[in-house]
Amino acid sequence: MKLPMDDEYAALFTVGQVADMLQVQQAFLRRIDTQQVVSPQRSAGGQRRYSRAEIGRIQQVVTMMDEGMTLPAIRRIFELQHELAELTRERDELARRLAAYGGTRAPTSHAPGRPEEQGAGAPQLCDRPPLASS
Repeated sequence: MKLPMDDEYAALFTVGQVADMLQVQQAFLRRIDTQQVVSPQRSAGGQRRYSRAEIGRIQQVVTMMDEGMTLPAIRRIFELQHELAELTRERDELARRLAAYGGTRAPTSHAPGRPEEQGAGAPQLCDRPPLASS
């Protein structure tokens, strides 16, 4: 049986508890929520409740701010990390589907070049012959 405290994403901790744990001001936690850097869940009464995952992100925020980063910059980094994770999942799913369909090409991190740049015996990526060189 999985208990709520075992769930990294269970919103269990109040603003006061998190502030004490991380030795930050409660106003700081409210500010990073207002600026959408770390936005905790809300209880039925509208109070902020933090999960262990969110507490970890707050620790990252504190470290980045200590290194001189602004909250908007930190928010953008988190947004880009999220986008990268989504794109990576999408790429992996497409690679899985290609492999299941019988494709043999491994996913690459760059677009293929012209056929002559792909090496001898490289598969053609379309049915048309390559364009003549000028």
